[in-house]
Amino acid sequence: KQWYQRRVAITAGQLDIHSGGEDLLFPHHDNEILQAEGYSNSRQWVNYFIHAGHLSIEGCKMSKSLKNFITIKDALKKNTGRQLRIHFLCHSWHGGLDYSESGMSEAVTTEKYFNDFFLLVKYHKASLGEGISSFAKLSPLELKLYENLQECQKTVHNALADSFDTPTAMRALKSVVSYTYTYLSEQKEQPNVRLLIQVAVYVTKILSVFGVASSPHKIGFASAAEGAVSTEDVALPFVKALSEFRDEVRTAARGLKAHEILDKCDNLRDNVLPELGVRLEDREVGEPAVFKVDDKETLLREKKQRQEEILRKEREKAEKAAAREKAAREKLEKGKVSPNEMFRTDQYSAWNEQGLPTHDAKGNEVTKSQAKKLQKLQAAQEKLHKAYLQHISDIEI
Repeated sequence: KQWYQRRVAITAGQLDIHSGGEDLLFPHHDNEILQAEGYSNSRQWVNYFIHAGHLSIEGCKMSKSLKNFITIKDALKKNTGRQLRIHFLCHSWHGGLDYSESGMSEAVTTEKYFNDFFLLVKYHKASLGEGISSFAKLSPLELKLYENLQECQKTVHNALADSFDTPTAMRALKSVVSYTYTYLSEQKEQPNVRLLIQVAVYVTKILSVFGVASSPHKIGFASAAEGAVSTEDVALPFVKALSEFRDEVRTAARGLKAHEILDKCDNLRDNVLPELGVRLEDREVGEPAVFKVDDKETLLREKKQRQEEILRKEREKAEKAAAREKAAREKLEKGKVSPNEMFRTDQYSAWNEQGLPTHDAKGNEVTKSQAKKLQKLQAAQEKLHKAYLQHISDIEI
């Protein structure tokens, strides 16, 4: 009760916004209102109450007593602050939030999705320039992209005006990025770089409002270490020149069938440039490579993942080969037995000329259904035995 009274005194008797967990809605906040309004003789102590949803860990409510919790410090050891913010933004503030491996994996994927888009726009800007007049008439494809951008802006505005609905806003941003990719795939001529920049600048602006991008005035996730002039701005002209030179070398090497030179070009792309924070993506023959200045740690992590995936596939291939070899050996071993001898065991007491049992161990005649089954087994064994004999013959030759 004293705490409520102290809070009223500190806030001069009235609050505009009061927040708390959804579990405090009743009776805690109801009691707080009654006591605070009675103490301050106020008819309305709080204008707006905001009740946030609970945080859960892997589907279970976070609880210190159950040791089911994670500190921000520990969470930042697994993921970046940006990835955590993206995860939070994809959930409503008043709904529950589940911190889980799958949820954070989705946040990492979302971050990469936006980052790849920003890098692609920067590539087009660096390689093509903005060389389209501001007054040039938009083509039908460009007009549709522009309309998608306007629809995205409207959706984001309405979502944030509707109780800070960040999940809907994030979906709208991903939707306009997705359509931009569609535009680029369908655009047969040089893309409208000004329009691409317009989309990228808007997406960056909203992400910077959310605290995900560091600057609304630059495209993409600018590095915190960058000063007034970014490393990317300085490096891109040199990266462009190197990429174009490499394209020419690869074209000449393919014509000469100089595989060693092509291997060197691949090594530059896969091993040398990632160490410098540069990503090269080769396209169809005759098309220039896409070059991007990216985060060095991200590139090295992707490189490690690719290497691990190659090793995993090699292990799987070796395991499958070993399994096939084992099955082949077992098949040959089974094929050693002649079909005429396979049933001559103490399970039966009489056989016909083909080696098929006619009577069981007690002298009872084998039934028709049993005889039919035994014939099928003998036919299968005959195939195995022929394969075994052929194998022996091949070895002797």
